[in-house]
Amino acid sequence: MKFQNISCVLVLSLLSCKTANNTLSKSDTSISKNVYSSETVLLNKVQQQTLKYFWDFAEPKSMMGRERYHEDNIYPDNDKNVVTTGGSGFGLMTILVGVDRHFIPRDEAVKKLNQIADFLAKADRYKGAWSHWINGETGKTVPFGKKDDGGDLVETAFLAQGLLCIREYFKNGNAEEKLLAQKCDVLWKGIQWNWYTKGGEKTLYWHWSPNYNWEMNFPLQGYNECLITYILAASSPTYPIDAETYYKGWSRNGDIKSTKTKYNLPLFVKNNGAEEFGGPLFWTQYSYLGLDPRGLSDKNVKNYFTLNQNQVLIDYKYCIENPKNYKGYGKNYWGLTASYSRNSDGSTGYNAHMPSNDLGVISPTAALSSFPYTPKESMDFLKFIYTEKPQFIGEAGPFDATSINNDDWFTPRYLAIDQGTISPMIENYRTGLLWKLFMNAPEIRQGLKKLDFHSTQYNF
Repeated sequence: MKFQNISCVLVLSLLSCKTANNTLSKSDTSISKNVYSSETVLLNKVQQQTLKYFWDFAEPKSMMGRERYHEDNIYPDNDKNVVTTGGSGFGLMTILVGVDRHFIPRDEAVKKLNQIADFLAKADRYKGAWSHWINGETGKTVPFGKKDDGGDLVETAFLAQGLLCIREYFKNGNAEEKLLAQKCDVLWKGIQWNWYTKGGEKTLYWHWSPNYNWEMNFPLQGYNECLITYILAASSPTYPIDAETYYKGWSRNGDIKSTKTKYNLPLFVKNNGAEEFGGPLFWTQYSYLGLDPRGLSDKNVKNYFTLNQNQVLIDYKYCIENPKNYKGYGKNYWGLTASYSRNSDGSTGYNAHMPSNDLGVISPTAALSSFPYTPKESMDFLKFIYTEKPQFIGEAGPFDATSINNDDWFTPRYLAIDQGTISPMIENYRTGLLWKLFMNAPEIRQGLKKLDFHSTQYNF
């Protein structure tokens, strides 16, 4: 999701078999506490459940991730076939985790991934970039807004991050797997990143539309969730940007740096529209499903892992401090990020939750997708919701938004871009799978080197 007011804008080991109708085994969401005494079982559980969003609940023709999935079957404007570009990128990585952990058969996954690649090749593109929303039946753009009816470079970057991981995972496989890898390679190389500099300006722009040209006018300037866009643009072997565009555009000639602290933790960067506490926690996740922040640095940030860890810890400490005295907040129940929300009239809306916009709504993806940065704190949250709040868990894992403060309110709904970060980030904590795939792509190494990045984990 993009938020224009902030940033230019989820007894037993788990079943890994499938039923005869090609769906994952039905999840038991009301098992007694002693089942979850093993942290490994619990991690497996949430990873397998969140996979269902992109496996069982995928849009059936495209196999892409739906923008949203509602267990209550209430859909606004009848949009069950609207798929999302960025959330589907996260879904590609979620499916990889499912393959690697044998939750789903490898050959079935390859078949579905080939279907996705074929759909993307025929879907509407704008100088190689896809739109934010696409009709999963037709491949035609579904406008995200009146003028947002063309290419969305940030959503495309989230998708490309997944395409590269798919390519790297399957490139040395059997004939069908190699074909999948080749398709992903062609899709990636077709993205015209440098077009989105609006005629050569030293910055990237979020949108371009053949109908409205550059009227959306959102330059990508840090710091927010968009770092991966610049990394991919610099790494492109076909339509690259230069290092100057990164440092003048994203880093704002060094003005991205901040000396502010909160709870004695340095923020390091100026968070767009969220200077005191940092932004919603998806800023520590979306760019880092593939990009490994451990020991990663550039001219302005000494360690991206510490940057992200501090933002998560600030969010965590804020929830413990709980200045608004919301019921339930504490070390077992924390995490503010963009998600569904509870409106003042009790209806379900949408909001970018963060310490400076705290509405008493805790989004499970916030803490669960923070496992690499705060494993103990995230595990405390995971144990709590599965043992103490089973009503917060649905077929595809924890629901998108919850509120103990509002009489254990929850929305029986999911969003792809929230559910899609949970399993990949947990897997990066457990094995580093997606980090290794992405960071070992030759183009990414060259791109990071071009931007004068350094890493203690990888040589480039």
